[in-house]
Amino acid sequence: MPDRVVVTGLGPVTSLGEGVGPFWEGLRAGRTGVRRVDDLIDLEGIDVLIGAPLVGFDPARYLDAKKARRMDRSAQLAVAAARLAVEDAGLDLMKLDRDRAGVVAGTGIGGMETFAENFDVLRDRGPRRVSPFFVPRMMPNALAGEISIAFGFRGANFGVVSACASAAHAIGVGAGLIRSGAADCVLAGGAEAVLIRITFAGFARIGAVSTRNDEPERASRPFDRDRDGFVLGEGAGFLLLESERHAQARGSSIYADLAGFGMSADATHITAPAEDGSGMRRAMELAIAGAGVTPSEIDYINAHGTSTPLNDPAESLAIRSALGDAARQVRVSSTKSQIGHLLGAAGGVEAIATLLSMQDGYIPATLNYETPDPACDLDYTPEPVSTPIRVALSNSFGFGGQNAALLFVRDG
Repeated sequence: MPDRVVVTGLGPVTSLGEGVGPFWEGLRAGRTGVRRVDDLIDLEGIDVLIGAPLVGFDPARYLDAKKARRMDRSAQLAVAAARLAVEDAGLDLMKLDRDRAGVVAGTGIGGMETFAENFDVLRDRGPRRVSPFFVPRMMPNALAGEISIAFGFRGANFGVVSACASAAHAIGVGAGLIRSGAADCVLAGGAEAVLIRITFAGFARIGAVSTRNDEPERASRPFDRDRDGFVLGEGAGFLLLESERHAQARGSSIYADLAGFGMSADATHITAPAEDGSGMRRAMELAIAGAGVTPSEIDYINAHGTSTPLNDPAESLAIRSALGDAARQVRVSSTKSQIGHLLGAAGGVEAIATLLSMQDGYIPATLNYETPDPACDLDYTPEPVSTPIRVALSNSFGFGGQNAALLFVRDG
């Protein structure tokens, strides 16, 4: 019988703070990391002036300063989050069989900042001035590679790119490596750093982001009738996954069992979700079935909840379809209302929020949920709730119609 996969370490790096303590304190307090960013980024001529940036992030706290300068910001965030997860787990690297320690790192875009900077150099100063570090900094798999180098993990190592489902896919695939016997532990999650002019322009052109520039803290409003798009954020979230035997052998504390994982494709449109939520539903159903639980046992869903006109009704319908009558009893919330949408990192950070909710028995509110939308008719937790949580889902859905759902079970 395959060993259970458990979560023993959490590493969030977000606009609310770095590490479990600051991140969870920010969520519990109802703080938001969303602000005007036109003082940080040249957004002239672009309708969107808000985002959820990291303020005061210093990569030198997590890795050698010289090494950090040779890495894209996305990889810096990834290594920082991975280090926080290792420290949170109390993992002794000197006692670890690093041939059986793996890394699966997700990102939606990769080294976009590096790409944009070097394109400008090529255009303005010529090809001989392009950085020799351009390719290794830009490539999406650099995140996984840099983490493995930082910790000497020599097991399975690769990158996952599936838009906003990337980190959740990475976590699910990482768990599969452990269940198959290919690894004892895996650092899995994602990172994204795309708060630059070209990215804002691109998302603005497709109408995906909020233009509530005069009220940044009220801009991200998942499931609310007056939502007008998501808010771009940056950050990273990594989990340390272990086989239960490996975690018990070293006396580790355990957050929860990663009991189920589901993934699916809409196969309908490159950016819009299937209107009937069918792909999202299948991902949740697979996660539920894989965990061997019933819909009525699910206490909480950390929703993808982007605050976009199309995603929120589709996800609401998918939850109703997947859970049936139990959908009316389950609590649903969206962390994006506080930290924005971290794209390829979203699934990692939101899995962390889910696990901390389970540990603390506390669901932070979905901020800015004020006016119900008839198409979104579930309990979206407009006020924070203290309640025991034994079984929870974390949903992540991405452009390309790529869907992922993680199901966690907490003993006791």
